Amino acid sequence: MAGAQTKTPADQGSSGSPGSTNSTAGTPPKQFLALGGVPILIHSLRAFAAVKRVTAIFVAVRKPEMERVQAQITEYGAEHGFEGRVRMVEGGEKRQESVANALAALDADAEDIVLVHDAVRPLIDAATIERTIDAVAEHGAAIVGLPAVDTIKQVERTAHGALITATIPREVVVLAQTPQGFRYGLLQKAFAEATADGFVGTDEASVVERAGLPVAVVPGSQVNLKITQPGDLELAEFYLRQRSLRS
Repeated sequence: MAGAQTKTPADQGSSGSPGSTNSTAGTPPKQFLALGGVPILIHSLRAFAAVKRVTAIFVAVRKPEMERVQAQITEYGAEHGFEGRVRMVEGGEKRQESVANALAALDADAEDIVLVHDAVRPLIDAATIERTIDAVAEHGAAIVGLPAVDTIKQVERTAHGALITATIPREVVVLAQTPQGFRYGLLQKAFAEATADGFVGTDEASVVERAGLPVAVVPGSQVNLKITQPGDLELAEFYLRQRSLRS
C-alpha cells in the first residue's frame, strides 16, 4: 500500500496456532467467544485500528471459518473503526504457514513494519502497539515480553515425570507475548530461509533469531493475556471491567 508504515497480519487462531480453530468438544473456537458481549477477535481488530500508523490489517483464517469471520468483520467494522480496513487470507495448519500466507498477501516494501498478533490476546492496548512499532523502527525486530516472576526450572522429561536439571535466573527470561514486529524484508528473508531448511519456529521471533538477527523486547503486561486455559475468559472480563472504570 502506497505510503504504508505498518501492516498487521492478525493471527486468527488459538493455542498458539494462528489459522487454527482448535476447541474442546462442544466449545466454539476461542476467537469466537464473547468478551464483554463482543467477539474476542473484534477486540483485537479494534485495538490495531485505533493506531494511526497501522495502515492495513490482514487476518489469517482457516478455510472452514472464513465465512463466519467475514460476517463478524462486516457486522462490527463500522462500530469499532475498522470498516474496509481488514482483509482475510487463508491460514495454514501451523502458525508459520498462516503468517507466511499473510506476508505473501501484503503489498509492502522491505522497510515497512509488519506486526504479528495473536487474535486471542484481545486486551492489547494502543500504547503497547505504538511502543512495538517504535522499537522495530530502531532495532529492526521487537516483541512484547513479560518479565518472569516465578522461579524457572529446566527439566528433563522421563517416563516417570519431569526431573529438574537446572534453575534459570529470572533476570534472563521473558515470557513472549504479541504483537511481534519486524521490518518486512527482514521477516520475509528469515521465513524463506526457515522454509528452505524445514525449520518450524514456535513464534516469528524464533525464526528471526535463527537467522542470527537481534530481537528487542518491549515491556508487556499481564492484562495482555492469551485466552487458552479455563478461567482465562473470566480473568479477561475482570480486566475489561477495570479498564472501563478507568476510562
